[in-house]
Amino acid sequence: MINVIVGNKGSGKTKKLISMVNEAVEVSKGNVVCLEKGLKLTYDLNYKARLIDTDVYGISTYDELYSFICGIAASDHDITDLFVDATLKIGGADYNDLMHFFDRLSVVAEESNTKFVFTVSCDVTDLPDGIQSLVNIL
Repeated sequence: MINVIVGNKGSGKTKKLISMVNEAVEVSKGNVVCLEKGLKLTYDLNYKARLIDTDVYGISTYDELYSFICGIAASDHDITDLFVDATLKIGGADYNDLMHFFDRLSVVAEESNTKFVFTVSCDVTDLPDGIQSLVNIL
């Protein structure tokens, strides 16, 4: 399952994500992973969540992000939840690329039984209908 937290800058997306990560850590019987651009969430997340800085790995496109997530999922079959903050800053602002990314990732989510949550900084009306049909907007 793919969920997306959508809202304009300053609307509380990251705070909601932090809350969701910390809640997932408390109830998960597996591992919880959070990807972000930079390490701004280090002191906000429960220490049991694995925090990964995408800048360290030079991720700058949705194809690279998809491959990175697949590598994480392939190496750890116990991941129950994977969160990504600032998705557009990591992969770019092209909504068609984002839609293709979510389309490809939906197969991974189903096969791995992993719950994915992304934050996207924009107005929900800016998103193409295709994205809205692929994901659950929170």
